[in-house]
Amino acid sequence: MYYSRKRLMDDLPEEVTAIWSCTNEKCNGWMRDNFVLSARPTCVQCNSFMEKGEKLLPVLENANHKQSK
Repeated sequence: MYYSRKRLMDDLPEEVTAIWSCTNEKCNGWMRDNFVLSARPTCVQCNSFMEKGEKLLPVLENANHKQSK
């Protein structure tokens, strides 16, 4: 049986999600807010500060988000 990856991506529901984006213009790093381990994260790629924003992303649940920030 054949399954197309593109079709699976089209079926995923999307929502506006809180994210942290890198402030360095040369870096395109970002992460979902519910996967951040500190109150003020730094970029794992370049160690720059990150700022809060929003992005339209597929819905994804973090089962380990019980940690306090």
